[in-house]
Amino acid sequence: MPFTLEPSYDDNPRLRTLVADLRRYLHEELIPYERERGLTPETKLDRATLEHVWKRSRELGFYGVSLPPELGGQGLSLAELCALKEELTASGAVLSHSVLGDMGGPLRAGSIVKYATEYQLEHYLLPVIRGERACCFSITEQDAGSDVRRMTTTATPDGDSYVLTGRKVFSSAAPFADFAVVVARMAGTEEAYSAFLVDLDSPGCRVLDGEVPMSGQQMEGDLDFDGCRVPAANLLGEIGQGLRIGIGRITLNRLLHCPSLIGAARRAWDLSVEYSKSRVAFEQPLLALQAIQHKLADMATDIYAARSAVMATAARADQGANIGVEANMCKLLTAESCFRVADQAVQIHGKAGLTRGHEVEQIFRTLRMFRVVTGTSEIHKNAIAKSLI
Repeated sequence: MPFTLEPSYDDNPRLRTLVADLRRYLHEELIPYERERGLTPETKLDRATLEHVWKRSRELGFYGVSLPPELGGQGLSLAELCALKEELTASGAVLSHSVLGDMGGPLRAGSIVKYATEYQLEHYLLPVIRGERACCFSITEQDAGSDVRRMTTTATPDGDSYVLTGRKVFSSAAPFADFAVVVARMAGTEEAYSAFLVDLDSPGCRVLDGEVPMSGQQMEGDLDFDGCRVPAANLLGEIGQGLRIGIGRITLNRLLHCPSLIGAARRAWDLSVEYSKSRVAFEQPLLALQAIQHKLADMATDIYAARSAVMATAARADQGANIGVEANMCKLLTAESCFRVADQAVQIHGKAGLTRGHEVEQIFRTLRMFRVVTGTSEIHKNAIAKSLI
């Protein structure tokens, strides 16, 4: 497919139709809905606002669209899902994360369905897929980020239940989630970790306000467990499978974060072109200056490189290939190149691009985070080298 900033997907009729429908919903419904309510990326979102988007997105067939038909989706390939995720952030919509179910929805739950029992599927995961409940994923701790094996949250067997003690941090969607997938160390062991479905209104469980990241988005929370009793029926998978469930999800997430970053970079490019056409300096628009044209060329090239790597890796994953190395490469390349795009966009906008609340400034702060979030660039380099050498 030839490179264009806004892909047409002419080679895939189903995807072309989905993208056209998604763009229509974003620009004709969702963005006007956000403007009516004065929503910004830094607005503290309430459950009612999000549920409206979940319900409408499900009515239109977007919420959980990547899930298999038996779970209410359309069985999209990873490559098709990546295309939709890019379109979402390229629109500039504040609530883009809720349209497909990234934030607390089906994309959070879909990767763990294969581990779920019938009871867990019926009481936890299917309600999430229907937009009736929301979930979060909790593995990170204050001193256990990239090195997850340093976690100290423990699960102690006690009769027909497990007792959780410890604290998790940086749990996205925790402020409005109904339950969490929590990975904890089995008490008395060094290397056995298990995953549990934990209702967040359980005695001994508290949802606390998390730190506000540099993006200003208030979508994270901390989970504090003080003797929180979890029924044995809520053990996800088998004892000792916790890291396999957690890290397996993280590997796929690293790839699936990439198209969102590319979409944000694409939005920064669009805003830069628009600004450089309208901004006049020395009796000509900025766009007439070769220096500005070179910046735009560099930005487009970074977007092309990142998109090409991500779509190629998604295609390999769709063929059943192990993409452990490639997922790290994609996250490394995309995080670094998309941040360069944002940096150039700020430079083109000048003082306006440095102003708090300007969309380009917001994109810059958000993309800077992803050189750290879901693995620092240095961690990705370690993983790539370890796999190849």
